[in-house]
Amino acid sequence: LGLWRHYLYGVHCEIFTDHRSLQYILSKKDLNLRLRRWLELLKDYDVTILYHLGKANVVADALNRKTLSMRSLATLSIEERPLARDVQMLANSLVQL
Repeated sequence: LGLWRHYLYGVHCEIFTDHRSLQYILSKKDLNLRLRRWLELLKDYDVTILYHLGKANVVADALNRKTLSMRSLATLSIEERPLARDVQMLANSLVQL
């Protein structure tokens, strides 16, 4: 939250979680010390915590998955396009003038 503070401060935002119990953290009265610290962090923001079924949260899953493995990164090759090569040749000829 600290990283996004300048975007979130003063704006109502909704936090979606697949942890059903977190919905009630803002309204619960008896909290242990660790949960109190989290609540202190959250109280500066206008947030609503909503439950979203984990299997249905495909956006978060897609962001967390690596699309390319390290092995496939090693086999990537860069292909020069003809236009880029022509621009480079033109730039080299202008430098020689």
